[in-house]
Amino acid sequence: MLAMEADMRSIIAHMGSAIPRVGRSFQIAWRSIAVDASGNFALFAALVMTIVVTGVGASIDFHTAYVQRNKMQQSLDAAVLVGVKKTTLADQKTAIQNVFEANFGTWPGDFNRNLSVVQNSDKSITAVLRQSTTTTFMALAGIRSLDIAVKSSAIALGSDTSGPCIYVLGSSGQDVLINSGANVQSTKCSMDVHSTANPAFIMNSGSTINFTEFCVKGTNYIKNGGTLNNLKTGCSVHADPYAGTLTEPTVSSTCVDSGYYSTSTVTLEPGVHCGTGFNGSPTITFKPGLHIIKGTMIINSGATVIANGVTFYFPDVWSGIQANGGLTFTATAPTSGTYKGILMFEKTSDAANNANKSQYIFNGSKGETLEGIIYLPNRNVTYNSTTNVAEKISMVVNQIILNSASWQVEPYTGASVSASNAGTRLTE
Repeated sequence: MLAMEADMRSIIAHMGSAIPRVGRSFQIAWRSIAVDASGNFALFAALVMTIVVTGVGASIDFHTAYVQRNKMQQSLDAAVLVGVKKTTLADQKTAIQNVFEANFGTWPGDFNRNLSVVQNSDKSITAVLRQSTTTTFMALAGIRSLDIAVKSSAIALGSDTSGPCIYVLGSSGQDVLINSGANVQSTKCSMDVHSTANPAFIMNSGSTINFTEFCVKGTNYIKNGGTLNNLKTGCSVHADPYAGTLTEPTVSSTCVDSGYYSTSTVTLEPGVHCGTGFNGSPTITFKPGLHIIKGTMIINSGATVIANGVTFYFPDVWSGIQANGGLTFTATAPTSGTYKGILMFEKTSDAANNANKSQYIFNGSKGETLEGIIYLPNRNVTYNSTTNVAEKISMVVNQIILNSASWQVEPYTGASVSASNAGTRLTE
């Protein structure tokens, strides 16, 4: 979480030294006039005016320093988010300077001397930038500059192994619903709920949710029972780590298949699948590569799905895989190529598409194993699955309903999107 507290200690110190100086000036002026009974009122008035102007002007100098500090902080925040993606300290400093000056303007001094960057043990970086600003009015009291310091820390996605496995972005009310029988266990990651609605989430009795942290941005919720460990409300949630970073494919007008299959085993080639379905309860194998699901792919209850080294892409919110009842579902993301680390994602570059939200159901109730990034920010997900082993995922959704399901979750730490596109977040 970024700390935005102002570093005013040096300014206060200057202020404290300025007051005695102004006071002494006033005392000297008063004594000189008291000695000369005939006094020169014009001289006295001029001295008093100097003191008043210095005092009022000090507030202007402080405000100027405050505005400058805010601009520095915003520019440094943007800079460390880019700098943390670099590997060496020298490259990080160069990236920070380039991005900072692109936002702030040319730095009026020796940037290398003013900037310090530290690589932390958790692979985050911390940058501190210092500057002295010239005063106008306080210079009358001998204070010719004010010291300003800003600090910012950032970490790259995948370095923070204690972060969220699940991001719920919606904030329209009841954005998380935990029904009786839901059992979610994770000893290594958290769940972030962005909702500030009333209620942000509802939890019913007979359910157990155990994350390292259940972080809710809002403070209003309804808990009708159940066990919810490590709840934090009014919490600083992580930003969507994949927004604008995933490469969306061009969807060909040519379909590799369409209509229904009626055989007991089916092998699907990568490409565009248009309104595909399967009769009976077959074993369906997706060959490694990019599979674009255009329209609804319907899979009946009892089917077995194997999709290793696969990325599923949905070109609009109306497309998806509809599982009618319990499946055995095993799917892992590619470990190389354009879509390495991405198991499932949808089109988000179209504002009209993003304006709609649709339902998506995970129905692997006979056993499910998923591994990779699942990016469905326009979907209201219902989870009915039972996992055979701990799923290693990073999931982003709009809303989520957890029904009677046994779900083990761990952070996805495998091959992910390239470092140039990887998400980053501020930690201070």
